[in-house]
Amino acid sequence: MRILFSSTPQHGHLLPVLPLARAFRDRGDEVAVITSASFGPLFAAEGITLLPVGPEIPVLLAEAARLAGVDDPTVPDPAVAAELFAGARIDLTADEAVAAAREFGPDLIVAEATDYVGPLVAATLKVPYAKLAFGPLIPAQFTNAFDAVAERRYKARDLSMTAPTWYLDPCPEALQGPDWQAPEGRLPLRPEAHRGAESPDVTGTTRATGGPRPKVLLSFGTHFAAPQVLRPIIDALAPKADLVVTLGLTATAADYGDELAHVEFVGFTPLTELLDGVDLVVTHGGAGTTLGTLSRGLPLVVVPQGADQFLQAGAVAGSRTGVAVMPPAGADAVAEAVTEVLDNAAYRTHAQAVAEQISAMPSPREVADQLAAILS
Repeated sequence: MRILFSSTPQHGHLLPVLPLARAFRDRGDEVAVITSASFGPLFAAEGITLLPVGPEIPVLLAEAARLAGVDDPTVPDPAVAAELFAGARIDLTADEAVAAAREFGPDLIVAEATDYVGPLVAATLKVPYAKLAFGPLIPAQFTNAFDAVAERRYKARDLSMTAPTWYLDPCPEALQGPDWQAPEGRLPLRPEAHRGAESPDVTGTTRATGGPRPKVLLSFGTHFAAPQVLRPIIDALAPKADLVVTLGLTATAADYGDELAHVEFVGFTPLTELLDGVDLVVTHGGAGTTLGTLSRGLPLVVVPQGADQFLQAGAVAGSRTGVAVMPPAGADAVAEAVTEVLDNAAYRTHAQAVAEQISAMPSPREVADQLAAILS
């Protein structure tokens, strides 16, 4: 079979699709990914074909800001997000994507939750597609806005929007909202902490350090780890914990200043390699980081910065797997939340219960086999 994945060109959108892409690859299927060219090294290391189409995320963000008439296109506003995912990305990527996909000849297209190019390609080529979620169900106020913007682009191409045949859902039920109902075609899919091509395949919960000082991972992902955001949090936490701080894609340790005792900075590193021996993760609430952390039974403090991170913050707070620190609360509030979680074993107990839920979900290989059997 020939399986085509399609994703917005951002790590937080692409990395959650890797486990299923690997599963199809390991079955012997032909696997390719549609996204921007900068992700070539990532997929080359995986032995997965990249079909490079469309501009990089800074260009897409600038075009989305222009279309929405705003300065910051990362604000969690449905109309602004719609112009990024369903407006700018279709405008600047769809034609190249259709041409590349037509040459590849997919039997199935798998589009991540905010990708509107893959479904358009599927409609053009008349092949089935699956939507691969990366966290809790996106609220209708967002998806309705996305669909309205995308529909105009579809009509301009004489296409009709269609629902996915399958909804691949990595979110355990404990993190779903109280009014959640399973989407049509839902197939549960076990999430995992991101691992690199050479990372060990780790499963199960992570043990606490048991040392005199707790060990805390401070990770705000690839795009939200600005020194002006993290330095106050580092200063508030370092007196009480040993910190491992991820730098994002471009920063260096020097950017965060000096006189930082009990702090270890690391460049971009697969999450699975950072979780061993950690007592707690403080994060911006990216879906991949959140679910990956919970898959190892670790509690969280979530400090959302934008995008869909408020969904994860609410899910963590609602499931009692951690504490959400909402803006405009500052570093002192983060430190108080860390103390609350470390001093209350119930958060870790709840996180381990969610890890058990996750471990019981079908593996990526099982889902790949199921989809292949349906399509054959």
